[in-house]
Amino acid sequence: MASPLKAEVTRLYKTLLYLGREYPKGSAYFRERLKAAFMKNKDETDPEKIKQLVARGDFVIKELEALYFLRKYRAMKKRYYELEK
Repeated sequence: MASPLKAEVTRLYKTLLYLGREYPKGSAYFRERLKAAFMKNKDETDPEKIKQLVARGDFVIKELEALYFLRKYRAMKKRYYELEK
């Protein structure tokens, strides 16, 4: 793996690991799945394929952020607004 790509993959792993702390099924579950996903692709050497995998990881980051934002929004809405019947 080339040096700039290695730094990008490391950044992606650290970011996902950080975001996984609040995962609904628990951080241990997320960490196991994250490690398995990265280990599955550890022998990849094609720079284009690595870039595709990093792009997919960035998409997962955006999805996790949206999930957490929605969860916080629902909690705030539930806390401050009456249920309409």
